[in-house]
Amino acid sequence: MENLKLPVALVAAMAVQLAAGVWWVGQQAATIASLEETVGEIGSKMAIEDNVNLKRDVQDNAMELEYAFDEIEEVWDELANLANSIGQVTQLQQRVALIENDLKYINRDHNGILDMKGGMK
Repeated sequence: MENLKLPVALVAAMAVQLAAGVWWVGQQAATIASLEETVGEIGSKMAIEDNVNLKRDVQDNAMELEYAFDEIEEVWDELANLANSIGQVTQLQQRVALIENDLKYINRDHNGILDMKGGMK
């Protein structure tokens, strides 16, 4: 190894390749650092957007629930009115049934009196 002779061109080519390798690794490191920063910013933006979307969705759902509760209240009111109406119809039917019975007995009594007097049926 004492008489090791390396051509200058070979040494220069190796030095250039070594310098290019160092430069390429440095560029890759800078690119990775830049991408990490960009990902961090995008993550922050996405977290903010998710928070804003969540708040909007909660407000929309609250309005829909309020609307649904208003509709349910209307349904309960209509149901109460319907029950009241059915109760009134039932009372009327009972009154009509009583009147029909009274008329049946009145007609029977009236026809019975006419029979006793010798009247016609």
